[in-house]
Amino acid sequence: MCRHLGYLGPAVPIASLVHDPPHSLLHQSYAPRDMRGGGTVNVDGYGVGWYPAPGRAVRYRRVGTLWSDENLAALSRELRSSAILAAVRSATVGMPIVETACAPFTDGEWLFSHNGRVTDWPGSVADLAKTLPTTDLLTLDAPTDSALLWALVRSRLATAPPAHALAGVVAEVAAAAPGSRLNLLLTNGSVLVGTTWTHSLWVRRVDDAVTVSSEPLDDDPRWREVPEGHVVTADPSTVDVQPMGRR
Repeated sequence: MCRHLGYLGPAVPIASLVHDPPHSLLHQSYAPRDMRGGGTVNVDGYGVGWYPAPGRAVRYRRVGTLWSDENLAALSRELRSSAILAAVRSATVGMPIVETACAPFTDGEWLFSHNGRVTDWPGSVADLAKTLPTTDLLTLDAPTDSALLWALVRSRLATAPPAHALAGVVAEVAAAAPGSRLNLLLTNGSVLVGTTWTHSLWVRRVDDAVTVSSEPLDDDPRWREVPEGHVVTADPSTVDVQPMGRR
């Protein structure tokens, strides 16, 4: 399983989330506390996305281990943003270990990450893939379940609110591929939306900032776990958690 996090609030250094906390994303890459469903470490790639201007997402992603990237460690102390999404990857057996398979995936204002796997890939979701325009399939970042999930989410965002887009994709993929782990995280720089589908997700809102993370970044008692089978929609002033229905 992978690990991911999202942040919205006053502009902060990327390092304040990715590198510095006691249980930062960096720490989770080599010593995660909750890897239910398989895996022990997250060493197959990593990525960080942020917003240099409203509505314009940029990203940095690499293959390998987050702790070996001294350049990112230095830059992350200088780069500040009011919206950040970051992830470390534990590749599913059989999936390619390439830069383009690492989250965050992006398109315009959106950043997206997937923690989990689609069972019986790729046959289980072949019919869902057929619902996408051929150009979307030909331009997937990588031949992976996460990249296809992003294409499915992106197609729904054209007509549905973010929470409905994620919940709809989770429902369709879970029906087609039972046992899948579909823990999705999405932001456009104004709202964070995440799903819990066979894995953990925690949220903390403090003053005018909100953080959503696979695992708490520290021992602050204000962290709250999002229940299994729910979708969380959060911004700096509001956290809303709703059930997605039974599997």
